[in-house]
Amino acid sequence: MESSELFWDSSIEELEAGYKLLNDSFVCLACGKTFEKGIVFKSSNDLLMDAEKAVNEHISSCHGSAFNTLLELDRKYTGLSEQQQTLMRLFYKGMGDKEIARELSLSQSTVRNYRFRLKEKARQAKIFLVLHLMMERSVGKEDRIVDVHRNATMIDERYAVTEAERNERVARFFGEDRKLARFPKREKDRVIVLREIAKVFKPGVKYTEEQTNENLRKFHDDYALLRRYLIEYGLIDRRPDGSCYWLVF
Repeated sequence: MESSELFWDSSIEELEAGYKLLNDSFVCLACGKTFEKGIVFKSSNDLLMDAEKAVNEHISSCHGSAFNTLLELDRKYTGLSEQQQTLMRLFYKGMGDKEIARELSLSQSTVRNYRFRLKEKARQAKIFLVLHLMMERSVGKEDRIVDVHRNATMIDERYAVTEAERNERVARFFGEDRKLARFPKREKDRVIVLREIAKVFKPGVKYTEEQTNENLRKFHDDYALLRRYLIEYGLIDRRPDGSCYWLVF
């Protein structure tokens, strides 16, 4: 399963928690780090804890909270303006209208109006979510749109890809040995091919440059080309010195 599918297929409860249980491991939805059930982990203050407590501590120490992770997603996912993000962060902290108004140099009525509009937005989102779920059940699998990966650098018609299109392109560009017959020139085909290649990287795992190149060489001799495009399309990232690479979850 692709990292983007793992995130977008998560329930509201899982997104709120910041992790989900997958194949006997708790997976952080922010970075993909896994915590296997049955293994004892050590906390930051050297206390022993189970996998679920470990993933919760990880989210708190590395990401602040699941709320922060979701709020900091690109506007194309949240639909929130910068001002709305700021206010939601303060509302989440439990600050009252008067306190927020003083901090942001706004009137209390303005803050209250923002709170009201956010509540209306939530109501609309709830109805839309139900409508969309009902609609999706009526759509054949081959016509369903493939989820866009979270760090896509620019979302446009390149990402309007159905399951049937993805399967056809994968069969066309990859041989039985999983080698690329050729690197596609069309942008839409590149997105499909690069996302397929990115599956070789495991969420939450750091790879050296040598390991990264070895993974990519399985698909094409020009591993540097694949590496460059994977970074450009927001599928993998690296340290500035190129010493470490990882899947962008």
